[in-house]
Amino acid sequence: YRFDARPHFQRRKYAIMTWVSHAALTGTIAYAVSSDPLAAAAACVGAVLPDKVEGSPGSVGWRTWRSRHRGWSHWPMLYLALIGALLHSETYIGSRIFLTVLLWVFLGALLHIAEDAVCGKVPAVLPTQKIGIRLFTVGSLREYLFTAVCIGIVYAGSCFLGNR
Repeated sequence: YRFDARPHFQRRKYAIMTWVSHAALTGTIAYAVSSDPLAAAAACVGAVLPDKVEGSPGSVGWRTWRSRHRGWSHWPMLYLALIGALLHSETYIGSRIFLTVLLWVFLGALLHIAEDAVCGKVPAVLPTQKIGIRLFTVGSLREYLFTAVCIGIVYAGSCFLGNR
């Protein structure tokens, strides 16, 4: 192992929004919509789910990780199908809290995908069709400013609508 004194975001060779940005923005959106801390916490779990199921470059190797990154785990149709199945299984699963938590985990994953679409390409309707733009570099000041502005907009919108 060779020590690298550069900041962590400059050492990274892959483009994903940092997990802190995903959790902060997704949790804020979920809480603004639901006013439920449990829903916000579940959405935060979902906000890191697509990247966690892929593993990390260190755990699976750079080439393996890169070939998988932003593949099926970032495909919105997967999470929409899971939400649909969850809503149809409501009569079979007795726990309303369990269903609500799973719903917010899947919604958090969808928000993760939308957030990733502003810093790179993600799958669209088909897993091989990718869409997105690159507004900032991961871990940059611009990413954190973007996240802070989005959180401010969500909070202002929540106040304007009378939720706070």
